[in-house]
Amino acid sequence: MTYDPASANPLAGNPLETRADMSRALLALFDPLLACFSKGNARVTLNGGGAHFDRAAADLEGFARPLWGLAPLGAGNGGFAHWHRFAEGLANGTDPAHPEYWGTVNGRDQRMVELAALGFALALVPEKIWEPLDARARGNVVAYLKHVRQFDYADNNWKFFRIFVDIALDRLGADFDRSLTRRYLQELEGFYIGDGWYRDGNVRRIDHYIPFAMHFYGLIYSKLVDDDYAKRYRERAVLFARDFRHWFAADGATIPFGRSLTYRFACAGFWSALAFADVEALPWGEVKHLCLQHLRWWKDKPIADRDGVLSIGFGYPNLLMSESYNSAGSPYWAFKAFLPLAIAEDHPFWTAKEKVPEQALEIVSQRHPGMVIMRAGGDVVALSSGQENLQMRCGTEKYAKFAYSARYGFSVEADERAFALAAFDSALAFSDDGLHYRVRETNEEAKIAGEVLYAKWSPFADVDVETWLVPAAPWHIRLHRIRTSRPLRIAEGGFAIGRRDFELDTLSASGGIAYAVGEADFTGILDLGSSVKRSGIVQKAMPNTNVIVAKTLVPQLRGQIPAGETILVTAVLALDDPAALLSAWTRPPKAPEIAALEALVREKGVTVSAIEAPGQMP
Repeated sequence: MTYDPASANPLAGNPLETRADMSRALLALFDPLLACFSKGNARVTLNGGGAHFDRAAADLEGFARPLWGLAPLGAGNGGFAHWHRFAEGLANGTDPAHPEYWGTVNGRDQRMVELAALGFALALVPEKIWEPLDARARGNVVAYLKHVRQFDYADNNWKFFRIFVDIALDRLGADFDRSLTRRYLQELEGFYIGDGWYRDGNVRRIDHYIPFAMHFYGLIYSKLVDDDYAKRYRERAVLFARDFRHWFAADGATIPFGRSLTYRFACAGFWSALAFADVEALPWGEVKHLCLQHLRWWKDKPIADRDGVLSIGFGYPNLLMSESYNSAGSPYWAFKAFLPLAIAEDHPFWTAKEKVPEQALEIVSQRHPGMVIMRAGGDVVALSSGQENLQMRCGTEKYAKFAYSARYGFSVEADERAFALAAFDSALAFSDDGLHYRVRETNEEAKIAGEVLYAKWSPFADVDVETWLVPAAPWHIRLHRIRTSRPLRIAEGGFAIGRRDFELDTLSASGGIAYAVGEADFTGILDLGSSVKRSGIVQKAMPNTNVIVAKTLVPQLRGQIPAGETILVTAVLALDDPAALLSAWTRPPKAPEIAALEALVREKGVTVSAIEAPGQMP
């Protein structure tokens, strides 16, 4: 039989409309892992690839992460025939005398992450994985959990991991130092910004870790523990839901942004956690739709290998966009989306009729992540300024581009010595030798003024750039003022669209203009009157650079700038309609005046929260 990547996806063909559909989806995703369990069931080895941590931790990841979905399934009385594997694996993995022992933690360790899933499962379904154990095995489990929690966890969402271990120890009747739990609950408060938004530690970035980690864990906590923190977590989730719904397009896609995108439909985890915690942050029909429509978006994507095991990648297998901490088991954090399986069939999440959330505003400004979100056809685009990630591979592409799209995603660069070949979608690149290049990596300033974003940044020590991003839906405008002490080559890209085989796409490029018409999409970039002339090209980007589709086309404007001051004014359009060439493309926006934009930012600009250091927030 011919291998078809899309039909190898375990979600293929599932309507994903009911609780039974979701249960079936979870089991279909889990079943391919059965062949990968070790003899003693403590380890799940999926392939030979590696992460920065050791093999035992990677195999624990493969064992533990499915429990984010399986534990809710068990709590909701769903049928699952393999609980004995998890009970046996838990016993063997925590037994120092067993050959499948997970290893002793002696400091900050990936095992801390995975034990959160075990803590969650022990709290939720002890009858499945705890009660079958004998006294010796129970003693080993408690000793292992207590040993790990004495070490300091990373200063971010990891602090919730020890709290989940502590919840389990409490449920199991173990004696432990509860002051450590209270300390981490208090320290997590330091990450809260306001209006429902957190940052994930002392960093200048706000990404999907806020919904699928900070809020996800907080909402689970609020269901399992009744205290003042639980109340706060629920109140904040209500506020956050009002903003986060704008990150989702009508077809269920969310804006891919930031790190850890290989967790895929974990992006629905926030909506799932609202259901689990019984928090009606939006009408239940809307919460249900946002959750299930996102899952449905994944049904036809080639996200699994031939045997149905989820690959590392986003829209398809792609190691280029992965993180150093992504092992083959990492994608199974996606099982966070299955939290609603813990709630009964008669819960209003399940009984409500799906309802598309109302999107009254075409443009929504969000100060905390530094985004201006706009709708363009069936797409959602986030203009972005103020974020950075200088610690991780391709962190610049994941956080510092000018725009991120639910339909067109973003691209990571495959070669930092290939200025002529780079994608540069939603970026402005500078090169002094035609080989190496620099793009925006961080911002000296980042402000939001109504619907306009402003940033000041430097690609080189002797080059300063000011950038204004202006929505003009379905277009957006970028205005750059560049001051440089030497001539430089420049390249600026629009959005990347899928490229067909057999050169079937229409490509057009001339002075100041470039566009491509694909099978289902149009993408174009247009010079609106810069102080230098730029030439258009349509870049056939290197394969496997875009996070959603493997082969893309990117319209670009390229040229040279002299020493001194240069003004670039660019309009960008991408739509899920090839006929846009004859409609929206013929009606470009007018170039704004720099003086007016400067006045707006001066009078109404506030600093983007993501760029503020903790403690500086008003």
